[in-house]
Amino acid sequence: MAITSLRRSGSLPNLAYAEAGAVTQGGSAKTTGVTLSQMQGVITMDDAQLNAGVEVAFVVTNTLVELTDTVVLAIQSGGTAGEYFAHVVTVANGSFTIGVSNLSGSNASDAVIINFYVLRGDR
Repeated sequence: MAITSLRRSGSLPNLAYAEAGAVTQGGSAKTTGVTLSQMQGVITMDDAQLNAGVEVAFVVTNTLVELTDTVVLAIQSGGTAGEYFAHVVTVANGSFTIGVSNLSGSNASDAVIINFYVLRGDR
């Protein structure tokens, strides 16, 4: 995925965008941690099976994240609409944890793609 796809063309001239990045989970498991030190990015999860009704979590190591920040997530693609739910479990200095649940009634093996954005908190 091209990083430039996260930026809008024709934007207002005074509107600044944070640097973006992308990373793919390895290790043949949805619980494998990733490292991406950017304020926004795209995480492609492994396509390992996630059983119906099960939640997994993985750590995103990000040296730019601070305890007071808010991390916003959105599922870009992977599976059918409403099949997966992604949320932030915890935020710490240098990392955050993402939880992903399979809400469907059947096992699924999709490479879920998650967009994230770090909103800077109080300093």
